[in-house]
Amino acid sequence: MSPEPPAPSARPVGSTVESERHASWLELFFDLVAVAGIAQLAHLLREDPTRGDLALYCLLYLAFWTAWMCFTTYGNVAAGTARTRTILLGMLGLAVMAAAVPGIESDHGRAFAIAFVAVRFLASRIWQGRGEVVVDWPTAQLSAGVVPWLVSIWAEAPTRYWLWALGLAIDLGLTFVLSRNRLLTRAQEEWRERYAGRERPSPTPPVAARLDAPHLDERLGLFTLIVIGESVAVAIEAAAQSEWDAPLGALAVGAFVLLLALWSLAVRRACGVPLLAFGALAPRFALPLHCVATAALAALAASLGGAIEDAGEPLPADVEWLLCGSVAVFLTVGLLGGALSGRGVRWILAVGVPVAAAPVVLAAVSHHVHPAALVWALAAVARWPWLYDKRRARTKSAGRY
Repeated sequence: MSPEPPAPSARPVGSTVESERHASWLELFFDLVAVAGIAQLAHLLREDPTRGDLALYCLLYLAFWTAWMCFTTYGNVAAGTARTRTILLGMLGLAVMAAAVPGIESDHGRAFAIAFVAVRFLASRIWQGRGEVVVDWPTAQLSAGVVPWLVSIWAEAPTRYWLWALGLAIDLGLTFVLSRNRLLTRAQEEWRERYAGRERPSPTPPVAARLDAPHLDERLGLFTLIVIGESVAVAIEAAAQSEWDAPLGALAVGAFVLLLALWSLAVRRACGVPLLAFGALAPRFALPLHCVATAALAALAASLGGAIEDAGEPLPADVEWLLCGSVAVFLTVGLLGGALSGRGVRWILAVGVPVAAAPVVLAAVSHHVHPAALVWALAAVARWPWLYDKRRARTKSAGRY
């Protein structure tokens, strides 16, 4: 595959694009394939998950999300010049990773690693010749973190998992540590060393790639929406395979209300999905929060599915903690997002902190409580931000008139 053509024009450093561009059908298709893999991951947590299962889930989720984010960044920056063939090849790699999840602890783990290495190699190669440096998300362009994954092809579990964790740690470490100026300066020095003294015309020096913040916000929101939709599908599948009775009905409706409340927070109220347009956090710090929030949603789907399958029985302690912990993590990300977007101290103390802490308290005191009661309690917690804002709006309206 030939390298990408040079970018059509130089772009100012440290700025973002403001546009009316929306996610394309190809990008939406890519997101659906990525979430299909995440749905496979959720099955790791369905039946009384252990701490090892949870650790493996988090590791694989981060790998999926990182691969997805690399191609999402490319599509965001390249816009109309993005190559369909390149994105489809990346989609194929994600599909192989998804298919390998059910047998990840066997030989499928080797296939998962090979697919991840291929996806990351392709994701870094597509920037060659574009004359742009992805200073806001260096993982999309750097490949140092892929080396442990390459070595893991010849390793066995659990050594293989430790190598994967090392590779992802390198990716995140470089993303957080390398500054924008350092990345751009190094790329420009390499350019000068390569083309200095040449008589024939040389390509323009590399510039910082600009993120289209509104478009990337839309992609983050759509990805979250698809994950929530997958959660609803998991609940429906579990209910369809269970015996219908009153306890199941109470639990299923409560699960739907809980997911609806989280959908409202994430998509309609921008709480739980860190929007880059706020500008409070640099993309390299805001984007991992999206990974954490969506990972929590997918884990919630697994715990809800397990609870619905055993609707007439108290939940095992591990499932209760997974259920409540997933909601707590998601709402904690929302608390951070609200604080960074200027919600104010009153909102943080009256809404953010209570909703982030309440699920943990419920997990600690809800032993032997019927699952439906626990799920409805979590739904009430997730609904509190809406009730608080509605009450504040009424108070302001009454004071005004």
